[in-house]
Amino acid sequence: MGGLSTEVRFRIRSFRFAFAGWWYVLRTQRNTWIHGAISIAVLVLAWWLRLSRQDWAILVLTITVVWMGEFANTAVEAVVDMTMPEPHPLAKVAKDVAAACVLIGALGAILVGLLILGPPLYERIK
Repeated sequence: MGGLSTEVRFRIRSFRFAFAGWWYVLRTQRNTWIHGAISIAVLVLAWWLRLSRQDWAILVLTITVVWMGEFANTAVEAVVDMTMPEPHPLAKVAKDVAAACVLIGALGAILVGLLILGPPLYERIK
């Protein structure tokens, strides 16, 4: 990276940090594999149903929200574990609320999936 500007090197390093975080979540969080399998299944189903561009956009945004919730939950858990090695009621609250964030995103994603995928899937298999 000798010829690259400092700004470009900084940006490349930022991406490396982000991908390291992504890999950490995939390696350490069992639920991410469930999210991954469901995300792929939804995208394959959307392709099979030949959904509109607008429906695709909504599905991609919805999937992204669930993944972001999972990543944020993992970050909160790491910070709480680092700062509160001994059990503390507020540490439990922080972890529970972060987990609820993922749950709310996942429940919302199920609803969005049913609303977008349900009618065309019903028509296809009817």
